[in-house]
Amino acid sequence: MFSIGELSKRTKVKVPTIRYYEEMGLLAAPERTEGAQRRYDMAGLERVSFIKHARDLGFSIEAISELIVLQGHPDCSCQAATDIAVSQLSEVRAKIKRLRALEKELIRISKGCDNEGGSENCYVLASLADHKLCHHDH
Repeated sequence: MFSIGELSKRTKVKVPTIRYYEEMGLLAAPERTEGAQRRYDMAGLERVSFIKHARDLGFSIEAISELIVLQGHPDCSCQAATDIAVSQLSEVRAKIKRLRALEKELIRISKGCDNEGGSENCYVLASLADHKLCHHDH
């Protein structure tokens, strides 16, 4: 059995986040000692690790909740889990596309400044003040 502090150390998930996962129903309420301290078993540790890994991959709480439901029903087809992962991949690709556009625009803006004179003539500051100077929507 693990205290919430030990669970936090082992999973590298902060204590308030573990409590939040409990509140959201992603993690079952643990047993408690007579002093009302939480005590987690190996299943709790594995669940927190699962959630952390999914969060690291960018899955939303809602998607993780769906994945946990699927995990609890081993007789279900894994197509639903694959669909959730494919949806997350699509979102990641869209973010990468937006970030690449931002990168291009920031490179352009940065190169537009000759670093001569004062800030009143700074192309970077002017570009930030006037969106019309940007070449792409972002």
